[in-house]
Amino acid sequence: MIDSQALKELFLIKKDITYLNFGAYGSCPKPIFEKYQQFQLELEIEPTVFVNETGPAYLKLARTALAEYLHCQADELVYVTNPSYAVNIIAKSLQIGPGDEVLTTNLEYGPCDKTLNFYCAQTGATYIRQKIQFPLESKDDFIAQFCAGISNKTKLIFLSHLTSSTGLRLPVEEICAIANERGIMVFVDGAHAPGQLPFDLEKLGADIYTGACHKWMMTPKGSSFLYVKKSLHHLFEPLVISWGYRTANPSGSLLIDNHQLQGTRDYSAFLTIPAAIEFMKTHQWDQVNNFCRTLTQSNAQRFCDLMGSESNSPINDDFIGQLFSIPIHIPHPEKLHDHLYENYRIQVPVPSHEGQFYLRYSLQGFNNQADLDQLYDAMKIIISA
Repeated sequence: MIDSQALKELFLIKKDITYLNFGAYGSCPKPIFEKYQQFQLELEIEPTVFVNETGPAYLKLARTALAEYLHCQADELVYVTNPSYAVNIIAKSLQIGPGDEVLTTNLEYGPCDKTLNFYCAQTGATYIRQKIQFPLESKDDFIAQFCAGISNKTKLIFLSHLTSSTGLRLPVEEICAIANERGIMVFVDGAHAPGQLPFDLEKLGADIYTGACHKWMMTPKGSSFLYVKKSLHHLFEPLVISWGYRTANPSGSLLIDNHQLQGTRDYSAFLTIPAAIEFMKTHQWDQVNNFCRTLTQSNAQRFCDLMGSESNSPINDDFIGQLFSIPIHIPHPEKLHDHLYENYRIQVPVPSHEGQFYLRYSLQGFNNQADLDQLYDAMKIIISA
């Protein structure tokens, strides 16, 4: 049994707020945040030694720990501030042009969607946002809808592991297998996956993957990673040309050389990865994930019933993790977030996607049934009014 109150004491989030928005920015537990501050202090005490000697050694240790956690090779990873930065690295260097197609869905995260659209327009390639019809009936339904967009012109498939606004886990394993059979490169946006979903990059089969550590892995903000199969490293040039580019002392990984060393910057957040992994092991995070997923799913239908709406997908492990987005149909939904926060002290986002507004709750181990009951009761009052 998970003790949500005991876990709540480990986080820095204000205690007078019912926090149902973990998926947006995560939150760093106290032991990880303290480790973060230790690294920052060490940097300031002796900047030269840290930047030139100890910092790079710490980065290597952190990358090795993350590679073990993700099930990949350490020299196939490089740290970036966020997944949007990683998408820009890949999109800028894509070898595409007129007659080529990049296939994605109409469910992708805004900045990533904008980035790929921008570079397709720059190169003359066609950007295809395959329309996914709701409600989804099954994984096979999604796969059939999405794969209808694949053609002999498709050069890249870009897909979210877990969508942002709509909060859906997509069948990326199956899509990767289909793409691999057809020789199509696959790039997965896994911003929400590490720390929330079972994870094995080797089995997943993606050529490129980006994920956030500052969300469900609970590291400090600005801590994410880019994974690229080693055979593809030569394709992707750095966004910022700096000391690592054509370095006189190559590391053996062109990905690391080109994208890691960018002069003076504070990469203390990256260095907390081992502490975050240890925190999850110590507190049996597999059990926490299972608790949160069960709590998310068990409340989903009653919220849909309250809103008079239908879930976008079956409410099961195929599609729902620790986030659930409820379609809402109320006057002025754009005011709902502020109203809930100001009058009920509930922090929960109200994203919109293609004109549809959602109430999206995302749960961490410090949440419990009482938190969702508070949201339910508040919405009941708001709807009746």
